[in-house]
Amino acid sequence: MKKFLLLIAMLSPALTFAQNKKTGPKTFDLIVGTYTTGKSKGIAVYRFYAETGKLAYLSEIDGVTNPSYLTLSANNKFVYAVNELPKGEVSSFSFEAKTGKLTFINKQSTLGADPCYVAVDKDQKNLLIANYSSGNVAVMPLNKDGSIVNGIETEQNPGHSVNKERQESAHAHMAIFSPDEKYVFYNDLGTDKINIYKYHPNKEPRLVAASPAFVSVAAGEGPRHLEFSADKKTAYLVTEMGSNVIVFDYKNGQLKQKQSITMLPDGFSGQTAGAAIHLSPDGKFLYASNRLETNEINIYSVNQETGLLTFVARQSTFGKNPRDFAIDPTGRFLIVANQGSDNMWVFKIDQTTGKLNQTGIRVEIGNPVCLKFAPAE
Repeated sequence: MKKFLLLIAMLSPALTFAQNKKTGPKTFDLIVGTYTTGKSKGIAVYRFYAETGKLAYLSEIDGVTNPSYLTLSANNKFVYAVNELPKGEVSSFSFEAKTGKLTFINKQSTLGADPCYVAVDKDQKNLLIANYSSGNVAVMPLNKDGSIVNGIETEQNPGHSVNKERQESAHAHMAIFSPDEKYVFYNDLGTDKINIYKYHPNKEPRLVAASPAFVSVAAGEGPRHLEFSADKKTAYLVTEMGSNVIVFDYKNGQLKQKQSITMLPDGFSGQTAGAAIHLSPDGKFLYASNRLETNEINIYSVNQETGLLTFVARQSTFGKNPRDFAIDPTGRFLIVANQGSDNMWVFKIDQTTGKLNQTGIRVEIGNPVCLKFAPAE
């Protein structure tokens, strides 16, 4: 019996280490993009503690104008940020996860106006940039050191839709890779289309129109952001002008609409603007933010067989214009960026119901508009 107890005692440190390794990291870096027209100086980095939901300031890099959307390389060594300006630019930074330090590398023209979205492929060969005002998407090759090469091509599908003030021409709002990176999708708010291209990372042209080359949504919806399910069978679109979440079956570059569900309360007639959309890490719940006079996060449960959505609840963001939010990789917390009230709030996620509970944790930061998590090495 004594030998057995001794063996358990000897094994327990190894077992504890294995258990800790299995549960994954408990801390992450939260990288925050902002508009620099107010209190913000640029991109800020916070340490996030996944067991408590607390945030601690690490660093900030200034001298980068309106870094309104960010993305991280797959190895978490580089950060890319659009500079949302009439003559658009995109900047690259090296990223040190242990300290949260960002170091500027270089920047290039985005070959368009007011870039609002950037994506990078897994092999870090190319960036995609959505230029909102000029309505085009640019492809920007990358060097191994993270620096950006001059853009080599742009794609644009001219057109307009029913809203004469906001849909007078094309307005590219997002450009992303399909989960297998064989296709590129870009949402055009101005034409009510999701444009579809085949992606060739190593040869020109990088983007070749697919067949079909686009899928349309109802006139006046204003497609904004797209999110794919982990099983790659379903895609979810939030519309800015219609404030709806549209569900598509997805297969081999093709989208087929099967559901549209509103983000608005019954009888609501005020001003709204759908913004961000994200799935929980376990895929059981979908969250979408709505701005202007609503200022809330909508929560939907996801049918695990069909991908269809059922409304669960709506949660006030305790601020104005929740332009973006992020769910931490453990799935325990959701952090919302309230652009209009210069703060971020942390909510605890009920992993059974999907509902959000305010933690009381708030961070003051000027014009937060993009949140990205990275492992804290």
